[in-house]
Amino acid sequence: MTGQHQLEHLEREAGHLAPGASDEAAVGRRVFAEGHGPVLTDLDGNQYLDFAAGTLTQSLGHGHPEVVEALTTQARRLWNVHDSATPDRAALLELLARLLPERLNTYALLSTGAEVVEAALRVVQATAEPGRNRIGALRGGFHGKTMGARMLVHWDVGHQAFAGNSVLGYAAYCYRCPLELSHPSCGLRCASLVRKHIADKPNVSALVFEPVLGAAGVVVPPPGYWSQITESCRANGVLLVADEVMTGGGRTGTFLASEQFGIEPDLVTLSKGLASGFPFAVLAGRAELLHHPAAAVPGAYSATYGGNPLGIAAARATLEVVERDRLVERVRILGDLLHERLSAWPSRFENLGDVRGLGLLYGLEFVTDRESRRPAPHIARAVYAHALDLGLRVALGGHILRLAPPFTIDEPLLDEGVTLLERALERVLS
Repeated sequence: MTGQHQLEHLEREAGHLAPGASDEAAVGRRVFAEGHGPVLTDLDGNQYLDFAAGTLTQSLGHGHPEVVEALTTQARRLWNVHDSATPDRAALLELLARLLPERLNTYALLSTGAEVVEAALRVVQATAEPGRNRIGALRGGFHGKTMGARMLVHWDVGHQAFAGNSVLGYAAYCYRCPLELSHPSCGLRCASLVRKHIADKPNVSALVFEPVLGAAGVVVPPPGYWSQITESCRANGVLLVADEVMTGGGRTGTFLASEQFGIEPDLVTLSKGLASGFPFAVLAGRAELLHHPAAAVPGAYSATYGGNPLGIAAARATLEVVERDRLVERVRILGDLLHERLSAWPSRFENLGDVRGLGLLYGLEFVTDRESRRPAPHIARAVYAHALDLGLRVALGGHILRLAPPFTIDEPLLDEGVTLLERALERVLS
């Protein structure tokens, strides 16, 4: 339960803070004061295993000493010189070139996920052939809260709808098939419709997609979905823009989730896991796109905080640890253990409709009953709150709980966290 000290602090904030916090903040009502490794401590001294890894940002856990040292050292030297070169920038670019697929060899450095998606859209628009004035996206995708990112998926806010210039296709959400079919007898009808409405259209310039839908609930497509779509896009000159803001950096067991599905994107957006929670983002792409004269006009990849020395220091330190300690391989090992524990739960708990994931990214989907599969956000909120009271923080959104432990967590603590979540499920669903 939230202690009196925290409640007083929250009351102080309420007098001035705008509403609209995330589900987890609104339901959890905690005031977190410190973080070390996989453990958070609140203002009353209570501790929590952080299976949300910040906002899927803390790949190395909280306060990793090498990242702290890099930021502290850089803070004494230089903070912002717009987009001028600094001593560490070349080293970071070379590090990215080692970690990313060879064809993605050119980078623009920015600040946030939404900002880097907007930069990718500008590249697409600048390089598109005449007549290719539409962009494809997937229903249920999430690409940020700025205007261009919202319009990709026709996400309306308030009372005024802004007409997007995108064409929407179906994600392979097998648990809730929008076509009311079943896999594998469906023959991947969702993929064939993406081909028909997006990949095969002469007026479409690009398909912007999450390889695994993140905010929609860690929706992992079955084999064959992406190969069918990407082959058609390649054949018809439609650029592939992979939004890996959530999955990039090793979260799914490969540095890019695209690698697991055989996708070879032309542009990739990355942010969350790159810099241990410090705002930092990278647009990675093929040189011929990012060097295209129309896409590389002065200021095209420039931003007030983009590629600032502190962000470069945090990203370089984070990714050097990921590379040196072979943490992407460790994600695969820990992911197998997580899968082993979680996979049996839907058969045990009536209101847990589905569990799915890759590596250290899993989604638990809660329903009112198995027959209707009606989303049950009230159950997800109750499980989230009970888990928090037991000492486990996960990520809550609607009727979905997402699990994303840091890559550095050891096996006993991973097992302890899963056990705490199991106890929360038993309290709510038994």
